[in-house]
Amino acid sequence: MKILISDSMSAKAVEILKSKPGLDCEVSTGLKPDELKIKIKDFHALVVRSSTKVTADIMEAAENLKVIGRAGTGVDNVDVAAATKKGIVVMNTPGGNTITTAEHAIAMMVALARKIPQATASMKRGEWEKKKFEGTELTGKTLGILGVGNIGSVVASRAQGLRMNVIAYDPFISLDAADKMGIALVNLDDLFAKSDFLSIHVPLMNETKNLVNAEAFKKMKKGVKLINCARGGIVNEKDLAGAITAKIVSGAALDVFEKEPPPADNPLLAMDEVILTPHLGASTHEAQESVAVAIAEQIADYLSTGTIRNAVNVPSIPAELLTALGPYISLGEKLGSFQGQILKDAVEEITVEYSGDVVNYDVAPITIACIKGLLDRMLDLYVNFVNAPFVAKERGIKVIEIKSSRTTDFASSVTIKVKTKTEENVIEGALFGKKEARIVRIGKFFLDAVPEGNLLLLHNEDKPGVIGNVGTLLGASNVNIARLHLGRQTVGGEAVSVWSIDTPPSKGLIEKILKLPHMISAKAVEL
Repeated sequence: MKILISDSMSAKAVEILKSKPGLDCEVSTGLKPDELKIKIKDFHALVVRSSTKVTADIMEAAENLKVIGRAGTGVDNVDVAAATKKGIVVMNTPGGNTITTAEHAIAMMVALARKIPQATASMKRGEWEKKKFEGTELTGKTLGILGVGNIGSVVASRAQGLRMNVIAYDPFISLDAADKMGIALVNLDDLFAKSDFLSIHVPLMNETKNLVNAEAFKKMKKGVKLINCARGGIVNEKDLAGAITAKIVSGAALDVFEKEPPPADNPLLAMDEVILTPHLGASTHEAQESVAVAIAEQIADYLSTGTIRNAVNVPSIPAELLTALGPYISLGEKLGSFQGQILKDAVEEITVEYSGDVVNYDVAPITIACIKGLLDRMLDLYVNFVNAPFVAKERGIKVIEIKSSRTTDFASSVTIKVKTKTEENVIEGALFGKKEARIVRIGKFFLDAVPEGNLLLLHNEDKPGVIGNVGTLLGASNVNIARLHLGRQTVGGEAVSVWSIDTPPSKGLIEKILKLPHMISAKAVEL
């Protein structure tokens, strides 16, 4: 079995792979995409960090590739969907960068409070400007944390050690879990209004892109200091520059950017109030060695014994059952992801009910897929088939699995019921022809929707003209409609529709749809 390491990696990882019988490891870094396409043909495993972009084209050229290992948490540089389609296992090392990224956020906050980078630059210019660099104490200040996942929770504990008051906004964490961490949960507007320091720890997705924008800055306490060590694109950089100029934000510390590296004309580069690092959150010797060793051991185990650990696209189940359960696992993950994108509050309970032929199998992997799909859309970590049950338990979410004897219109169906403190959502899915996934029920409405791509979920009064108005608005916004699925209970009552569209709808488009006559709700979903 041949293994290619295409990014710089700890020597210990190379030693591990070369020491295993039957494995041949080669290190070749700095390959251009065309060069990698040629080289990858003969390899069974590819190990990367963040530099190598493993695209669908690369995988198409990889005739023998069985597994891709990412030494780190994020798999942004790997086309997981293409890998799954081709049967390639994608593994990562969740948690390996948690401590070091959290520590970097704390370091950035301290440096920002005491203006250390600016004072250092001044000293090196031969200046002695004590009054110019008067700082701010952290003790007694309020730190607002946007997203309390793995990294956000560590930042909270470190800040508490600095005697800071910690508040947080995270709609997907229970009050009990927050209480155990000593964190006060608040709504988003209160987080902006009460924070002296604001640290961001949410993933980048449609719901969080440009979340911290001009409108958000207007709600913030004057003089707030912002730290972003999560993902570029969550903070609108143009709006941040404007907020600094307007004296709303007194300082910002950024480790991530919309474009990396940021272009020379980015206004933040020229602002004295801003301190910057080149995406160093995970860049410590300890973290890099830890994730490199972990991924080397995972790759070696998989190639030697078939053991799968920390896979982001394959559950740990026997190969002989994967063929039968695979379509249900995929369906469960999509149903969970759909639920995760339409919920408003913290999840308290998840019930997964199975009916029909599927009850004859061990459905535990499907339940895990449902949990993974749900939580993966909410947290600042990559939830996979290994850690999904643990993450749910850690966040105080009760999981119930039911094998039902009730009869349905389908040979097998999977139903996910999610309870929060304010709502109870139900979504049911089934397989057509044993492989084609469908959403067959949303709440009290029955329909037949294909769960893939960019979707628009609408809930409206069942009145003439609604569909026409939405179609006209989509057309005017240059959004092409691929499919339309409708469901209603009674004529003239309420109805739902799922629109498959070629491009994701913008927030502005959603707002326009909500203003149409007879519209109750409109939400974007990406599967």
